[in-house]
Amino acid sequence: MTRVLVVDDDPSIVRALVINLRARQYEVDSAEDGAGALRAAARHPDVVVLDLGLPDMDGVDVIRRLREWSRVPILVLSARHASGEKVQALDAGADDYVTKPFGMDELLARLRAAVRRAEPADGGDLVVETETFTVDLAAKKVHRDGRDVRLTPTEWHLLEVLVRGGGRLVGQRQLLREVWGPSYGTETNYLRVYMAQLRRKLEADPSRPRHLITEPGMGYRFEK
Repeated sequence: MTRVLVVDDDPSIVRALVINLRARQYEVDSAEDGAGALRAAARHPDVVVLDLGLPDMDGVDVIRRLREWSRVPILVLSARHASGEKVQALDAGADDYVTKPFGMDELLARLRAAVRRAEPADGGDLVVETETFTVDLAAKKVHRDGRDVRLTPTEWHLLEVLVRGGGRLVGQRQLLREVWGPSYGTETNYLRVYMAQLRRKLEADPSRPRHLITEPGMGYRFEK
């Protein structure tokens, strides 16, 4: 199920969105301010619906802080109509902008479009095969020797970030922020522990990994 994070300090709007989204089989989390939004975003929603007029910080600042560590689609929902404010939000990293009052059908259509754009363009990229295991990004599953490999949510998210990197080096700080959240950036011991767990579950020889590669002092990368 697609998970949506709704961020708005108006309880009536949050209630309307939660009812409509859950009726369409979305999972929904909500936050009423910027600090709550950043904490909730650490649980890795698939899309964020964000009001700009929050009580503790401006929504544009929330967007900027999210973009320091996350590529989650952000759909702004705001009463601000000025074109300059729309440009500011989009330049900060928002993916789309809907002004209040809004039509629910239009908002849901834009939300679906934002989620689609975040998916790999080539459906074939959703399944990545190695000589030892197969990663199904769409189903969020890993197969080895004809059976599903049981991964914890953290193990899965770490593997997903590396696989989507397509062989590129992913820095330690980026991995920590994407997997554990924005307040994590120096706990490299987390990476060592979880990479060791992934290698035990997936590599033919965990002591000499072929697919989950460490670049000492820099980060990690995934190789087919």
